[in-house]
Amino acid sequence: MIFLKSKHQYLLPIIPLLIFSNTAYSAGFALVTNSASGMGNSYAGSAAVADNASTIWFNPAGMTYLGENISTKSQLSGAAHIISAKTEFSDKGSASPASLLTTIDGKQEIASRATSLVPNLYYMRKVTPRLNFGLSVNAPFGSSTKYQKDWVGRYQATESKVKTLNINPSLSWKANQKLSIGGGVSVQQFDVNLGKALDSAAACRSVAIASGSTPTLDICNTKYPQASRAANDSQVVVEGDDVSFGFNVGALFQATPKTRLGLSYRSKVKHNLEGKIKFDLDPTIAAIGKGLENKGINTFKDRDITATIELPESLSLSLAHQLNQRVEILGDITWTGWSSFEQLLVNDAKTNTKITNTPEDWKNVTRVSLGANYNVNHKLTLRTGVAFDEEPIPSAKLRTPNIPGNDRTWISLGAGYKMNKKLNFDVGYAHLFLDETPIDNTDEKGYAVKGLYNSNVNILSAQVNYNF
Repeated sequence: MIFLKSKHQYLLPIIPLLIFSNTAYSAGFALVTNSASGMGNSYAGSAAVADNASTIWFNPAGMTYLGENISTKSQLSGAAHIISAKTEFSDKGSASPASLLTTIDGKQEIASRATSLVPNLYYMRKVTPRLNFGLSVNAPFGSSTKYQKDWVGRYQATESKVKTLNINPSLSWKANQKLSIGGGVSVQQFDVNLGKALDSAAACRSVAIASGSTPTLDICNTKYPQASRAANDSQVVVEGDDVSFGFNVGALFQATPKTRLGLSYRSKVKHNLEGKIKFDLDPTIAAIGKGLENKGINTFKDRDITATIELPESLSLSLAHQLNQRVEILGDITWTGWSSFEQLLVNDAKTNTKITNTPEDWKNVTRVSLGANYNVNHKLTLRTGVAFDEEPIPSAKLRTPNIPGNDRTWISLGAGYKMNKKLNFDVGYAHLFLDETPIDNTDEKGYAVKGLYNSNVNILSAQVNYNF
C-alpha cells in the first residue's frame, strides 16, 4: 500500500495520535464516539448533558453549565475508544462484465475482525463569569475496509481509508439565567486512500483496441488468455487530501430547574482534494503501457488527480430531565444531511477529464437515542442507553464494498466516578447490532459485487476529566 504524503505537513504530527479507525460505526462514515461518558448513554442527551469538557464538541453552549459546576477555572478531558468490528461476507453471484466471457476467480467467503483506537481531547477555561473558551481535537469522520487481494470483489475495492482531524475552538456566552449560546469554527483535514485490483487482461485488451494496434492485442491475448485471474492482477491506488473549514453553533435552555434542552448545529465542510493515482502493474501490461505513452495514451501512468466531497451538516436536539434525586432521563434526535454525498468523481488534474465516477446518492438520516443516569451516591453514577442509527445508503445497488454499512441498533452501559473535586473518570461500553446487509453493485466497467454482509461492533471507552 502506498501511503499519503500530505501537502499539509504541519498537521501530520498530530494525526497518528488521533485516528486509527478501522471501521465506520455511525451513519455513513461519521464517527459519533466523541466521549466515554456519552458512550454509556448511547449519546442520548449529548447536546444537553454538559457534564464534562466534551460538551465543547456536542454543544459549545454547554460550557456555561459546566463552568458553573466546577470549582476551578479549567477542565481538561481525554478519552479513548477501542473498537472491535467483526465482518463476514458471503458471495451470491459476483461477476465480471458479460463481454469478458469468464467468471471471477477468488474467495467467496470472507471473515475478519479489526480492532482500532480513536482518541478525543478537550479543554475548557472560564474567561469571565459569563464567557467560556473551549478547544476540541477529534476525528468526526473516518472509515477503513480491507479485503484479501484475491476476493471476488477486488475489482471494486481491496482497501479504503478515510481519515479526518478536526480542531474546533469555541466560545459560550450566558445570555441570562435560562439561556446560553455558543459557537465555534473548525479546521478540518480530510485524507482518503482507495485501492482496488485492475483486471490486467481486460485492461490490456482495452488499451490495445483504443490504440488500434493489432500486434499489441495479440500480445494481450497470448499473455492473458483468460480475464479476471487474481494471479495476473495489477493494483491501483487513488489518494488525496485537503484542509477546509466549517462552523458550529448551539444553545442550551434551562426550561425548569430540572429540565434542560440543547440544540446544536454543525455546518457542511466542502473538501477539494488533490492527490495522485498510482499503479502497480503486472510486467506485461506495464511494458505495453510504457510503449503506448509515445502515442499519447497514458491510461496506466501515475498522475495528479482532483476530487470534491462535501461532508454533511447535522442538527441535534437533546433533552436532560432530572426525574428525581437519583434518576436523570436523557433523549436525543440527530439529523444528518448525507444527501450532500451524491457521487465520488475523480478527475485528471491536468486535463480535468474523468478517471472514475462512483454514484452514491445517499439520503438524509436520523439517529434517535434514549438513556438514563442513576446516581448511586455523590461519587458514583451508572449509565445506560439505546439508539437506532439509520444508514444513508439507499439501496443494495448503491452500496459499495468501500462502505458496506447498514442500519444499526446500539445498547450501551457505563459509569462515572468522582475521585475528588479535581479528578473524575468515565467508562462506557456499547454493542452495535447491524442488520444483514445486501450488496448488488455494478461499477462503471461492469464488475458486479453481489452478496451479503453480516457484522457487529463492540466499543469500549474510557475518559479522564481533570479540573485545575
